[in-house]
Amino acid sequence: MRLPREREELSPRDRSLVTVASLVTNSSTDQRRGHLARARANGLTKAELKEAIVHLAFYAGWPKAMSAITVAREVFAGP
Repeated sequence: MRLPREREELSPRDRSLVTVASLVTNSSTDQRRGHLARARANGLTKAELKEAIVHLAFYAGWPKAMSAITVAREVFAGP
């Protein structure tokens, strides 16, 4: 079975940033841990992800952002 090719319009790094932003704004808590880890693997730094989440707090609301920060801290503390 042939898999479809990865679209080239967004880099994996940029795609991860968009995905994390979407998961923060729509309260998809179950998926955050895995996608934050994938974002790190795709080149986003802890500082960039934290800043993105804080920035989203102004648009998505503080409770959603704080929930995401809690998960991010756990992901960043891991191996």
